[in-house]
Amino acid sequence: MAQQAREQKEFTRIKADLDEISRQLPLSVIASEDQRFMTHHGFSLEAMRKAFERNKKARRIKGGSTISQQTAKNVFLWPGRNYLRKGLEAWFTVLMELMWTKERILEVYLNVAEMGKGVFGAEAAAQRCFSRHASDLTREQAALITATLPAPRRFSCSNPSAYIRGRQRWVLRQMYNVGDVLDPEVLARRREKLEREQERKKAREARRKRANNSS
Repeated sequence: MAQQAREQKEFTRIKADLDEISRQLPLSVIASEDQRFMTHHGFSLEAMRKAFERNKKARRIKGGSTISQQTAKNVFLWPGRNYLRKGLEAWFTVLMELMWTKERILEVYLNVAEMGKGVFGAEAAAQRCFSRHASDLTREQAALITATLPAPRRFSCSNPSAYIRGRQRWVLRQMYNVGDVLDPEVLARRREKLEREQERKKAREARRKRANNSS
């Protein structure tokens, strides 16, 4: 934030409690950034595995960080990919997951995440992009803000490109698929679904091992 305050002509960060932010925004962030956020304990082995597979072929390295890890980095640490920072990130992630609720982690993330050039937090982004409070964001507007998160200094929700519009549609589809995981009943069904998927995956791996051993 200090760096952006020096570099940008305008710098905005407006704090907002989670209940002052439209429910659609945290749901869109979960659907886009970390679909297992409500069920993991700070780290997603599945996301790390997918990131590793992508990065073997990609020119640009992409991480598999959870929302918890991103919050730890944004609040306590500095940008970069060296081993010291990643180690401290893991340490702070564990502490946060032990001491904070998932809702608190979401609230902090939505107040410190960079959402545009010199724009930090949901309330500042909502006012900059749509001239309204974060509490009034629609599903489509929340998805549009979320669509810019991979590169908020390059992409704009106030003047979205065709690419960002495409990402917005993708985020909306993911929101539909994941559902309202902030609702306890929906979350319980989500947990059951993930557990069944994990059991099926283990069964497939066991069959594959038996087939390899027999051959």
